Amino acid sequence: MLKEGTHMKAISFSASLLAMSMATSIAYAKVSEHEANQIGKQLTAVGAQQKANANNTIPAYTGGLAQDLNVDPYKDIYASEKPLFIITKKNLEQYKNNLTQGQIAMFDKYPDTYKMPIYPTHRTANFPKKLLGKAKQNATSSTLLDGGNGLANFDETVPFAIPKNGVEVIWNHETRFRGGSVETNNASIPVERDGSFTPIKVRSQLTPPQYLSDGFNAKEDSNVLFYFTAYTKSPARLTGNVLLVHETIDQINEPRKAWQYNAGQRRVRRAPQVAYDAPNTDGLRTTDQVDMYNGSPDRYNWKLIGKKEIYIPYNAYKLVNPNAKYKDIINPGHIDQDYTRYELHRVWHVQATVKQGARHIYAKRDIYVDEDSWQIAVADHYDSRGQLWRVAEGHPIQFVNANAPWYIALTNYDLMSGRYMAELNNEERNAFKFGTQVKRKAFTTSALRRSGKR
Repeated sequence: MLKEGTHMKAISFSASLLAMSMATSIAYAKVSEHEANQIGKQLTAVGAQQKANANNTIPAYTGGLAQDLNVDPYKDIYASEKPLFIITKKNLEQYKNNLTQGQIAMFDKYPDTYKMPIYPTHRTANFPKKLLGKAKQNATSSTLLDGGNGLANFDETVPFAIPKNGVEVIWNHETRFRGGSVETNNASIPVERDGSFTPIKVRSQLTPPQYLSDGFNAKEDSNVLFYFTAYTKSPARLTGNVLLVHETIDQINEPRKAWQYNAGQRRVRRAPQVAYDAPNTDGLRTTDQVDMYNGSPDRYNWKLIGKKEIYIPYNAYKLVNPNAKYKDIINPGHIDQDYTRYELHRVWHVQATVKQGARHIYAKRDIYVDEDSWQIAVADHYDSRGQLWRVAEGHPIQFVNANAPWYIALTNYDLMSGRYMAELNNEERNAFKFGTQVKRKAFTTSALRRSGKR
């Protein structure tokens, strides 16, 4: 999401828009039918490697967790498991090959307190059956437009199950399924060097147009990825502020539309600054770091480095335990790593470097994307001097009620200042409410003004 929450993207395009886009933009080649036939055989339905790795530390994919509407999605189904081992500063050298540079830097920054508990790997990601066939369909039809800044011939999720370049991997992350129309309640928490913090609590609504209760409208929705609102509940100085976003899929030809309602001024204003490296969460992350990465990819060159096996956050049920309080999880320097769970998974490594003539506070980003869910798991961010600056991690679970993998916690560590951002929700009531019924009129400036006055 584009304020203090999460972010989901899915779309289907009208024939007229596609025809126009194809006529005015450069289209990049899609995969052959022969390659696409790997999907559902050697590859999973969304393009991950089906088989186990060489030493079976990553098991074969067997379908993930089945949907179940009758169980608590936050229940820790692996509560009885113990760590296989714990990485610390003392044994770091033994495991460096399966860590990112940012993860290694965290051990150097906090040698006495930082650790990574490594658990058995469970490939839990799963999606609704109606979506599983779309990745194969998209693989032979979806194309990049405008040098990668837009998509054509794409249906709802995973346009590039067999990616050929870095920007295709990023689009898979941006368009991945997150459960349909969803309301979230979370806390974005800027943490000072001494561990003190004041949560920023936000209620958000995110709805792709095909999940609107009054239905998809080709004229209005063809280039819309999702509609989004964020209402700030606390602290008092921010209460009543509201953000409205119409996210677009081709943000060069049609930039993201954003408006803000300021409760103090009682005014609605356009908010073109809600994009790229505009500050977010007390300046501890950029707007395009929300959901690990969001928005237009046009300021970067995206290089696909390849596949790698990395210890990444996974099945993070401890971090969403309602019995845990924010004060229990938040520590100086980093969250309490006893609440984390890391597993060995295959990831796509994408390296982003700022284009000549473009600007961004992050000159380089190393991004690691989980092959089973297409979610970014870890992202290392470098400043203009080439110095490693910030390390971000996304901690997911499989929501068995919504049949969707999604983050339940996010962290972004500033290695230079010693401050960090943690996005948590275990103290919030109704942290995730899937299947919300919302009409298009809820995402108008009139509705924005009304919601801010509540």
